[in-house]
Amino acid sequence: MITVRLIKPLKGAVIAYEAEELCRDATSVTVRAPWTIGAVHLGLFSLEPGDTLIETYYTERWYNIFDVRGPDGRRKGWYCNVTRPARIGALLIESEDLELDLLVAADRSTMRLDDEDEFAARNLEDAEPAAYAAALAAVAELRALAARGEGPFGAAEGAP
Repeated sequence: MITVRLIKPLKGAVIAYEAEELCRDATSVTVRAPWTIGAVHLGLFSLEPGDTLIETYYTERWYNIFDVRGPDGRRKGWYCNVTRPARIGALLIESEDLELDLLVAADRSTMRLDDEDEFAARNLEDAEPAAYAAALAAVAELRALAARGEGPFGAAEGAP
């Protein structure tokens, strides 16, 4: 098991939970975690108790990608967080949320950018211009990967 810590500075919160490590390489790790919080309606799909998230974190990319599966294993869609590059250790993953999220429908036909107001409230454009540019580039990269069905967006329905 590995501990995942999602750091949300704007909200003064840290969400921590245990996940099962599925695979890792020099710059990423993929884990499986159950969704245990109540139902969250995201528009394109909902997160509900009994769902499973296949989460991929990267040390050199400004995002992470959650492949959301229902209790039956069927894909609901992808939830992508724009973040600072993750810190990945043997027993701990830490990821700082930059508040900007991209939702991708299960068939990849629809993508929706969420929480732009929260991202703006971070004031990265003025406070950290390089981080601001990296976050916007991350959104463009996620959209392109999803459109092409590459990376986690290309994983087969039953595969991690």
